[in-house]
Amino acid sequence: MARMPPPLAVACTALLLLLFVSVSPCRAAAGGDPSAVLLPVSKDDATQQYVTMFRQRTPQAPLKAVLDLAGATLWVDCEAGYVSSSYARVPCGSKQCRLAKTNACATSCDGAPSPACLNAPCGGFPENTVTHVSTSGNVITDVLSLPTTFRPAPGPLATAPAFLFTCGATFLTEGLAAGATGMVSLSRARFAFPTQLAATFRFSRKFALCLPPASAAGVVVFGDAPYVFQPGVDLSKSLIYTPLLVNPVSTGGVSTKGDKSTEYFVGLTRIKVNGRAVPLNTTLLAINKKGVGGTKLSTVTPYTVLETSIYKAVTDAFAAETSMIPRVPAVAPFKLCYDGSKVAGTRVGPAVPTVELVFQSEATSWVVFGANSMVATKGGALCLGVVDGGVAPETSVVIGGHMMEDNLLEFD
Repeated sequence: MARMPPPLAVACTALLLLLFVSVSPCRAAAGGDPSAVLLPVSKDDATQQYVTMFRQRTPQAPLKAVLDLAGATLWVDCEAGYVSSSYARVPCGSKQCRLAKTNACATSCDGAPSPACLNAPCGGFPENTVTHVSTSGNVITDVLSLPTTFRPAPGPLATAPAFLFTCGATFLTEGLAAGATGMVSLSRARFAFPTQLAATFRFSRKFALCLPPASAAGVVVFGDAPYVFQPGVDLSKSLIYTPLLVNPVSTGGVSTKGDKSTEYFVGLTRIKVNGRAVPLNTTLLAINKKGVGGTKLSTVTPYTVLETSIYKAVTDAFAAETSMIPRVPAVAPFKLCYDGSKVAGTRVGPAVPTVELVFQSEATSWVVFGANSMVATKGGALCLGVVDGGVAPETSVVIGGHMMEDNLLEFD
């Protein structure tokens, strides 16, 4: 596994997915590049969701939305104050409608024309993937603008004149971070953010994601920009690759028979704690013909979720390796909690055993240090940040946001 040199503030492992995961510190700026556009990212402490801001409509209006590695399109609340002179319907039966695979057409609307009231528009099914609530809504286009630089301040805007998205209802925003009026899909669906931006601006269909902890700044970089997050350190050349897997069965809340999943699955083969392999039922790590099992990445899942037998094996192994650290009562939703005052700190977080996610070989392992494996809770407890996902989850391992924070994940 590649490791970055010691002078960096946060130890990092480069781990790439083809769509890939690269694990590297990313608190500093990504340089401006006309062949790339950006989304700023922050963490909402109340919900543990990752939110972004962008501009949409004419005249331009700032919008706040939750980032999601799943989903089919950007969806936005069109019921509450959507005012724009540049929106346009996607007609039912049009090529765009067919490519969106919504298989639905909205009926005519007798009210005043608005994004939520159009004649014979293409119909979609926006989903709140946090609450797993979906509804129907019109598929439309409008102007969307993103900055081209990140630091020291957002730079000139690049504009997509006809960005396709789905209109959601106000009730669909319930459960999202305060002020969020929709969700940005980063999936590999045809009309998700990465695919549309690549087609609009004619750059590579890839993006790099850096999720921040609370009170820090993160970024999503779309296109062909070098990843210079520390002065003189370009992470673009220090990445290790592992293929993404395609789940043959859709994992979305709304789908049709035969749809494949557009989420990002990886081929996890083993888990190690402190360098020792954890005994697992490895059949759970494979995706079966029904689309069950495997490992995926999720930005709307706060902490890594493990199928019950995997969870027990990992927590038992971690407990055995930390028997010298005083335990404290469990703090929901976590089981293994320690007296934080008895755990030393390092530049990579609390001094605890590493958790290693092994993909197709030892050379493509993601070593998770204390900053990304432990969660500080109220009362000074420090807990192993994994959650029991039950005995028969749809996906055996869901790598959640906390484990990805301050690491660079590129999806190429």
